[in-house]
Amino acid sequence: MAITEDFIPTIALDGTRKVRGNMTQARIRWVILAIVLGFLAIGARLVQLGMVQPDTTIEGQARDVITATRPPILDRNGLEMAVDIRVPSLYAEPRRIIDIEEAVRKLRTVLPELGEDWLRQRLTGDKGFVWLERELSPAIQERVMRLGIPGVEFLTESKRFYPGMNEASHILGSTNIDNQGIAGIEKHMDGEDVALLQDLGLARGNALAPVELSIDMRVQHVVHEQVVDALTRYQAIAAAGVMMNIHTGEILALSSVPDFDPNDPSSALVKDSFNRITAGIYELGSTFKTITIAGAIDSGAVSLNDQFDARYGIRYGRYTIDDFHGKHRVLSVPEIYKYSSNIGTIRVMQAMGKDNYRAFLTRMGFDKRVPFELPEMRLPNVPNNISDISAATMSFGHGLSVSPLHMAVAMAAVANGGNYITPTLYKRSLEQAEAQYVRVLKPETSRDMRYLMRLNALEGSGSQTEKEAKGYRIGGKTGTAEKVENGVYSHSKDFNVFAAVFPMDEPQYALVVVVDEPQRENPQSGDTAGYNAGMMSGRIVQRVAPMLGIAPNFSPALDAAMVPPGLFQ
Repeated sequence: MAITEDFIPTIALDGTRKVRGNMTQARIRWVILAIVLGFLAIGARLVQLGMVQPDTTIEGQARDVITATRPPILDRNGLEMAVDIRVPSLYAEPRRIIDIEEAVRKLRTVLPELGEDWLRQRLTGDKGFVWLERELSPAIQERVMRLGIPGVEFLTESKRFYPGMNEASHILGSTNIDNQGIAGIEKHMDGEDVALLQDLGLARGNALAPVELSIDMRVQHVVHEQVVDALTRYQAIAAAGVMMNIHTGEILALSSVPDFDPNDPSSALVKDSFNRITAGIYELGSTFKTITIAGAIDSGAVSLNDQFDARYGIRYGRYTIDDFHGKHRVLSVPEIYKYSSNIGTIRVMQAMGKDNYRAFLTRMGFDKRVPFELPEMRLPNVPNNISDISAATMSFGHGLSVSPLHMAVAMAAVANGGNYITPTLYKRSLEQAEAQYVRVLKPETSRDMRYLMRLNALEGSGSQTEKEAKGYRIGGKTGTAEKVENGVYSHSKDFNVFAAVFPMDEPQYALVVVVDEPQRENPQSGDTAGYNAGMMSGRIVQRVAPMLGIAPNFSPALDAAMVPPGLFQ
């Protein structure tokens, strides 16, 4: 067949169509292949991510520990002192991060305080968990979630919150960022049941039974307010107070300033913000005359009717011990106590015997740590072997250093009938306490000492306290101790104490207040303990006694009834 000119273009057109068709099919096949490969790559990545084993630890700590809750802490009346709140914390899983630079850029739009290099380093690697920022607000959490960054998630943690802030800081202590106790009763709890529950995983997200303390926050508020006031009223460098039920050993209040805010644990690092009630040991001065006279009466070597020569100072080598505003005459035991005679107290101790006196200090627990829940404690400094001059100075509170808590526990035993009871921050019934009693004094000795303590408030160095207490029948002993500087006693710096019991006709509570380096409140007042620690004690009792169900009573008959039988007056 002859090929015409019209047929040639038709053949060329068909060839072109076939070539284009083949090319189109090839392109489609390549596109399909690319899509398949893409899906395979994504699938492989998903399988890889799905096979990643999640970390059971958070930077070396078990997740259950980090997310564990702590039990609420309540005062004796059910008032919350410490509670847990739930807060979001931001973390990343670097091995799940797809685009590190994008993640860095997006996160810094919400959290610009995170350094770019630091954040890049945290997000790089194959770790399963790294913290980025902890304890964030819900608003920040929502903004980060909107960024939609794979491998960046939130973990809900428990954060401790203390509604009272500084008010009970030395009792409660604080927790670290992992909600673990690092001080105070919080640390003690971690050494007990709380740590066990956390180890078993039973504290994760669960509401734990509240821990009830012996503290009465009403009383705690008053004591804290007064010790804070002392810093300005007396220009003191520190002050502290502790109140204890003398029959059960329960601590109702404990405060020491300078203090800290447990919501900000770093504030506890401020200089001198330690617990002076338990972690400070001091020469407590003439408050020890209560102990010395109690020991001498209990030994049978001395009675209230005895008299001692206090006309002249007592000489040891080149040193002479004399009285501050001494009477320089023969004094009865009640006079020795109310006039706070150093000479008379030494004579009383000598009648007892220095070795017997040293043994009595051991019986009263002064040479060992007080058994107590707070970890912030110091061992006392009481010499084992004492010379004549050491025994003399120790009799009126110099040459030995103990904590104010030691004195509070001793005052409880002196006033409660002679039974030593260990203090506690947990609630304790009278029946539970009585099972722990250790007799250290005869009941008759306790009766005699209650009389002396009340006498001192009425006629002696505690008279300023009695004026402030306004009918709540306080009794006790002052102590003004010169502080030691560079190995010698300073004549310008004192550590002042008042160790008290109230109400004296039916004693219930011991109170010890200390003021470190007080100044005169005004030109008319003194700088000895009666004018600061004593007056503070009176103000505290006047305010807390009604809270504790104690009524004022100004009847002289109550004081007359306290006079021991057979006392010569």
